[in-house]
Amino acid sequence: MPESTPDIDHGPGSAAGGEDATGYEGGVLTLAAVPIGRPEDASARLAAELARATLIAAEDTRRVRWLASSLNIELAARVVSYYDAVEASRTPGLLAELEAGRDVLLVTDAGTPGISDPGYRLVAAAAAAGVRVTALPGPSAVTTALAVSGLPTDRFSFEGFPPRTAGDRNRRFAELSDDPRTQVFFESGRRLALTLAELAGSHGADRAAVVCRELTKVHEEIKRGPLGELADWAAEVSGTDPRQPRAAKGKSRNKKDASSGAVRGEITLVVAGLGRRSRIARDRAARASARNRAGRDPAARARDRGGALTPEP
Repeated sequence: MPESTPDIDHGPGSAAGGEDATGYEGGVLTLAAVPIGRPEDASARLAAELARATLIAAEDTRRVRWLASSLNIELAARVVSYYDAVEASRTPGLLAELEAGRDVLLVTDAGTPGISDPGYRLVAAAAAAGVRVTALPGPSAVTTALAVSGLPTDRFSFEGFPPRTAGDRNRRFAELSDDPRTQVFFESGRRLALTLAELAGSHGADRAAVVCRELTKVHEEIKRGPLGELADWAAEVSGTDPRQPRAAKGKSRNKKDASSGAVRGEITLVVAGLGRRSRIARDRAARASARNRAGRDPAARARDRGGALTPEP
């Protein structure tokens, strides 16, 4: 990390448009990461930018208004929607605002814009037009799940949501099965049981994985285990097992959960790469080995220690 960061203004107005020291004139596109769960995780800088913004492009306009209200901020900005279905059509208008010298604050429902959320098209268009693009860093479900997973973090791939069609999904999982990098997926609760079952088939039922549900929220749950066990858990919770023949699915439904047919909440799935074991898995294996040695006869334990067995009187 550099010892100093000269010529950087950390004040709330640092992203304002107009001519700066580099000679740039025009608006600034700021990608603002927002909390993935609790509003109190918002940074002071995010609160300041929301308060001073004049134009906000939001994946869900209701969500950003809720966040502002939770932070006791009265939005003065014009708020326009910028979600998947309108991303392409809204980009030219937002680019025109930027080129006219007006700043745009881009936010998503949760996490960082552009990371499996709207933002890429606007950033690409702004960069191509020479518009200044900056970021207000912060929460991301990808890095949060990776950090708490206990799986190797030195190399990883973010796969977003798996393909929806069975053929595309199976081909992608087959390609990833030999990848040594830890893999991070987003998935809906309704499709989680199917995805875990298919990953168990492609990667192996004993491949380590972690299901992160409702990260940072009140009902946060982090479920660790081999893919096969996690597939069993998801099938039980959702009340349907995709591994069973179609005619038998109804019989496997748990009455308590049958109405939902899904694991509830926002899901981030982390899967170990080929040949990589988490520290948790290594510790578990070491404990199991120690228990096995403890259950063996005294002579075997002595050999394990490399010492002679003391004869009993």
